[in-house]
Amino acid sequence: MKDYAFILPMSVRDYECDMQGIVNNSVYQNYLEHARHEFLKSVDIDFRALALEGINLVVVRAELDYRFPLRGGDRFVVGLYMIRESRLKFSFYQDIFREPDKKLILNGKITGTALNARGRPEIPGELDRLLDHSGSGATGARMQGRGDT
Repeated sequence: MKDYAFILPMSVRDYECDMQGIVNNSVYQNYLEHARHEFLKSVDIDFRALALEGINLVVVRAELDYRFPLRGGDRFVVGLYMIRESRLKFSFYQDIFREPDKKLILNGKITGTALNARGRPEIPGELDRLLDHSGSGATGARMQGRGDT
């Protein structure tokens, strides 16, 4: 696996599966979103507090490549790193791997921006600083106990 800035272990809940017994395609976006929110919290960026200030982090593009399905009860990890794409856009590169065999399940690139209270693109200071320190993409934040990936 790549050198991710953040890795979040998760598991499939039975109600996330469709009639074929596999995770429904739309559920993967929930997994990716949850990992992004947990990552932001781990680097002291409070998604909710930003929203209360009138700053909304929004997805402008989602690219997902489904490689292999997850099934009910499967354990998996979501790995991610974040890079600045332009002055006003950033992307999360995210992968899902099944545990314990590390089988690649999904590759994703989620591109976003921030909108200020007037609905105009504007990256808030704390996010701007994070992106400035991201260098080649890895932001340096890492989930405890998962530095071996």
